[in-house]
Amino acid sequence: MINKLCIIGGTSLLESSFFKDYRLITAKTAYGEVTLFNRDNVYFIQRHLGNLPPHQINYRGYIQAAADLGVKNIIGIYSVGSLKKKIRPEKILIPHDFISPFTISTFFDGKIIHIKPCFSKNLINLISRACKKTRVSFYNRGVYLQTFGPRLETPAEIKMFSRFADVVGMTLGNETTLICEKGINFAAICSVDNYANGIDGKLDMNKIKAGAKKNIEKIEKILENII
Repeated sequence: MINKLCIIGGTSLLESSFFKDYRLITAKTAYGEVTLFNRDNVYFIQRHLGNLPPHQINYRGYIQAAADLGVKNIIGIYSVGSLKKKIRPEKILIPHDFISPFTISTFFDGKIIHIKPCFSKNLINLISRACKKTRVSFYNRGVYLQTFGPRLETPAEIKMFSRFADVVGMTLGNETTLICEKGINFAAICSVDNYANGIDGKLDMNKIKAGAKKNIEKIEKILENII
């Protein structure tokens, strides 16, 4: 097991009982008080705790808390829509890069600091091995595009995004940037829950929730192997 590991969960884990035995802790930061869950050297953060929408999430608060706790490695879980017919729902995708052309969070409000956000190759390899060991089918590369949310994207937007990226979501760009600003290793697991709006038929929230529910067991298997 990786020492001082943190898992950040999304909507795909809202109904999961995987972390039910973890104790609840609160942490005070310069960005407000945040809630985490802990067992031994593993921490869990549910970014949507209390049904919080993407644009209201206190990204800086809980990532600052993770840094203060001495976390060295973070794996984020993301529910995404597929931008390509060949990337099918009910699959797992490990992104190797992301695009976030809209508003993005930073810890550097008062100074000019340029970082290069990136994913940890070691953590990507760890996730890949866990997928193989648990026989979970996955895509080992992909570009994630972050939109602002909370609304879904229009078919015209999806058509444009599909030229440059493979999946779309609302949170990864913020978290990757902040985590890298803290010098913490990071990689992501994307739960492909649906085709994005306009890719394949009519999209609604029921379809998205149904797709996420089908991927919960796969995510849990991967995490159990890693932890």
